[in-house]
Amino acid sequence: MAIRNADSGDINSIVLLLEQLGYHDTGKFMEAKLQRMISHADEELILYEENSEVLAVMSIHFIPQLALEGDFARISYFSVDSGARSKGIGNLLEEFCSRIATARNCDRIEVHCNERRTDAHRFYYRQGYKEAPKYLIKTLL
Repeated sequence: MAIRNADSGDINSIVLLLEQLGYHDTGKFMEAKLQRMISHADEELILYEENSEVLAVMSIHFIPQLALEGDFARISYFSVDSGARSKGIGNLLEEFCSRIATARNCDRIEVHCNERRTDAHRFYYRQGYKEAPKYLIKTLL
C-alpha cells in the first residue's frame, strides 16, 4: 500500500473513481486537467494504491490568504473505491492531507461536500471537520 502523486498513467483509474461520485464523461478532458494539476505548484493530486490498483484519489488545492496569517488547503475531490471503503484508506489520505497542509503553512482545510453525500459528512465529522454554512457560488457556463 502506498500514497503517491498521480501521473499521466492514472487517467483511467481517476475517471473510474470520479464516476463513483457521479461525475460521468470526465475521460474526454481528464488528460488536460491531469497535466494542469500535476504541473501546478499549488495543487496536489494524490492516490492510494494497493497491489498496483488505485483505490482512492484526492485533489488538494493550496490557497494563499491575504488577510490571514495561515493559508487554506481545500479538498475538492475525494473518492475511495466503493469496494474499499471502511478500511481506513480515507483516514490515511485525510491525515496525509493534514500533514502536507501544515507543512505549507495552512491553518485550515476546507472541503466542499454535496449535501446528498451523508456518509461522507459522517466521515468528515469524525475527522474533526465542522460545518461552516453559507457557501455561495455563481455558475458561469
